[in-house]
Amino acid sequence: MANDYCTQVVDDPAHIDRAAWDALLDADAEANPFLRHEYLAALTASGAAAGPSGWHPRFLLLTRDAQLAAAAPLYAKDHSYGEYVFDWSWAEAYQRYGLAYYPKWLVAVPFTPVPGTRLLARDEPARTALAAALLAHAKASGMSSLHVLLAPERDIEPLARAGLLVRDGVQFHWRNAGYASFEEFLAQLAQPKRKKIRAERRKVAQAGVVLERKVGGEISEADWRFFFRCYLATYRAHFSSPYLNLEFFLRIGATMPQHLMLVLARRGGRPVASALGVFDTRRDEPRLHGRYWGAVEQIDCLHFECCYYQMIEFAIERRLAWFEGGAQGAHKLARGLDPVATRSAHWLAQPAMMNAVARYLERERAGIESSIDELNEHRAFKDAESSGAPLHGFPLARE
Repeated sequence: MANDYCTQVVDDPAHIDRAAWDALLDADAEANPFLRHEYLAALTASGAAAGPSGWHPRFLLLTRDAQLAAAAPLYAKDHSYGEYVFDWSWAEAYQRYGLAYYPKWLVAVPFTPVPGTRLLARDEPARTALAAALLAHAKASGMSSLHVLLAPERDIEPLARAGLLVRDGVQFHWRNAGYASFEEFLAQLAQPKRKKIRAERRKVAQAGVVLERKVGGEISEADWRFFFRCYLATYRAHFSSPYLNLEFFLRIGATMPQHLMLVLARRGGRPVASALGVFDTRRDEPRLHGRYWGAVEQIDCLHFECCYYQMIEFAIERRLAWFEGGAQGAHKLARGLDPVATRSAHWLAQPAMMNAVARYLERERAGIESSIDELNEHRAFKDAESSGAPLHGFPLARE
């Protein structure tokens, strides 16, 4: 107990009151559907982020007057897979000095590089208390480190005050400027970019591909099973193992359908590709997040159609303010997405390692600032050609 808050660690979201957890989320303008109780519970119940996966749920809760006041999705991790904020070099440095980097503490949504709230709290004092409780828990555990990934500035500030180091990163997001149609969006792009997108969409149509978008209850079990085939195909193509399983997708399809959209591509009546979008309409700036995709046939430009153009069309139709297209990929610039800065916070128990990482992050931050400036010069929009002014960039658009 600290400052009248009682601290509790829970090893399964199923043991957390769903209504209390989601009440914190629903009152939070920075939260997104990936932090919903249903989503996190599906990750655990399916085994995707539990037990042998190397993700061990240890959710940290703060209560006051028997009410949930703050909470964080905390995991003990046996590795650094599925995080997308890479710390492999830090782990290697620990190994060189004969130190154990794993297990470590992680506050994040597994396998989901989406910026958003990490410190759910009913008010700012509770958020500050939660940041302090996380660090105290990490120190008392004897584990190597604590990492809070892709958090908004409101969460970063109390973590930095508590002594965590701040790390910047880059993602690519599309912003809806109130477009009435996809063609109106294209009209804002520089002519070469506009021509390229039209040519890519034409190739897909000429290949005989028909696109359909299904939302919520329109998505059948058969659709989910085909989507999962596509998801597996993507991992096979990259010679890696999938993080998620069919049970996970069926669970979120049943428990949170109002947040899900599936793109289905067919040729000759046969399904050939699929992509998943997760969206939220309750926010002041509702957002769409492109997540997973795959294809069972190789068709030129189909990836761009399913993962970008169908998603942007959906965002325009639903008046969604932003589309987040996933981690990495400067190629997204040519398709109307822009660079935005992301932030994470890190603490390492070994003072020498903490100092070394601090120096590393200073150098990395300077490189990221220069990178975003350079990326903004290559934006797809016409105003980038004339003025070089970014639509939203570092540091004004921190997510």
